[in-house]
Amino acid sequence: MDTLRISESASQAGLVLAAISAFYFLLHRLSSKYLWNGLTLRGRKNSTARTPPRSVSPGTKSANSATSPSSYTDALPPQRRESLFQLNAAIVHWNEIDEAKVHQSLLPMTANYMNSPGNLYTPTGFSVKEVKELGDFPDYATLSGVPLPNPYHAHDIDKAKPRPYRPFRWAYHQTMSLTKLETDWWIELESTYRARIAQRKALFAKNGKAVLDALPGSELACKELMEMVLQFICARYPQYFTLTDKRILHNRILGIEADIKAKPPLEVLLDHVPEDFALMLRDDETGYYILRAAIICSAIGWNVATKIGKQLHEIHSPIPDYKEKMQFSMDRYFTKMPTEKPIQRGSWGLEVGQPLYMAPDDPHVALRESQDPNLTVEDCYLRVDWQTLRRLPLSASVVFNFKAVFTPITEFRDEPAVPVLIAKVLTEGKKSLMQYKGVWHVQHVILPKLEEWAKEQEENGAVPEGWEVATLDDSPWFRGWEEKWHRQQGF
Repeated sequence: MDTLRISESASQAGLVLAAISAFYFLLHRLSSKYLWNGLTLRGRKNSTARTPPRSVSPGTKSANSATSPSSYTDALPPQRRESLFQLNAAIVHWNEIDEAKVHQSLLPMTANYMNSPGNLYTPTGFSVKEVKELGDFPDYATLSGVPLPNPYHAHDIDKAKPRPYRPFRWAYHQTMSLTKLETDWWIELESTYRARIAQRKALFAKNGKAVLDALPGSELACKELMEMVLQFICARYPQYFTLTDKRILHNRILGIEADIKAKPPLEVLLDHVPEDFALMLRDDETGYYILRAAIICSAIGWNVATKIGKQLHEIHSPIPDYKEKMQFSMDRYFTKMPTEKPIQRGSWGLEVGQPLYMAPDDPHVALRESQDPNLTVEDCYLRVDWQTLRRLPLSASVVFNFKAVFTPITEFRDEPAVPVLIAKVLTEGKKSLMQYKGVWHVQHVILPKLEEWAKEQEENGAVPEGWEVATLDDSPWFRGWEEKWHRQQGF
């Protein structure tokens, strides 16, 4: 916790947590380029908004080429003990520890570190004594190897829009691309901030542990995550957030000061950060990763209560082809993921309106069972669950986080090649995957419009005549996205 989302369908947001799996698969992207008027649909330029690098893969061995071992008991993630030396902290005396010693003295997954002997170790090689000596809000940038973000002084919370994610690919199959995390954009705040915080707090008040829960042994991971997120938002948005005495969070968007010691860590995040988080901890007996804590307020068709305490393969069991094509790669990647290489990706679905959280018995579910003849394209939205996955340095927890971003389908009209690409996915994508994503209930309205706009773009030269549909080289965005994004925000 290919890139902790992390997430798709009536099952879409059910794939949200399940979509963690997508981080582990090989990239399948067509390489052909089509030039016209000196431009390319699959061309890339330097981006002032820090467009991510080309997709990378965590491994090249397919799940079909090997049998998953019965356990990963001997597999520990890369150690981070050397960061203690880099901290040059007087309270910590850095020395190398043999991995065998870490194995012999592992902190049990279910144990609260605060009540545990100081000579036990986390999977990344920190002793309980060292973790306690580091105290509150240590230098997580050094501990993890991931730098703090640059301050975003120009950010205006009342005008800010999410970047226009369009994570569509062709050929479409259940092996998704991933990219290195753009560290400045780990937590992306937008103009819906106040409404989302209020909505999420109301969901927790109504649903309790169905949306937020933490099992014994997750205390360190939850504290660590909260501190890393608060460090991030204070560095990224200094005009809105500051922390006094490592205890009082000043939130100028909401106009409040909060004592972060007064609530459990995940509830602090609920009050201030409109993101979902799922924390996977290493089982000291098997080496597999298990969901031990989560705050998820944007699930459709599932909830935290149905997933917590489960291994990855149990969480992902509804996904088509998961066991055959994904399980081995996913389990293996979790065991090896280093702290300094977080990743990102996006999953998508098509919705009527903007449903954020939908329990299995929610009346909105019925909308997915029929094609409403009165539905209009203005009623339809693209939902993207933009997801990141990273390992926390002290606890070694793997955290999956994601946010749901809604975009009116009508936005696609002026986005080069987006309509024809989506139409291709909807009409020719693998049937089982399209059924899993649950697009049928809006397809009768969306598809004719996409085909109309695709023809329009071909006629006006935005897309060359006869262009062979392929994943856009600007993916997960489209050509010219920055200009449109800036314009919509007024700069």
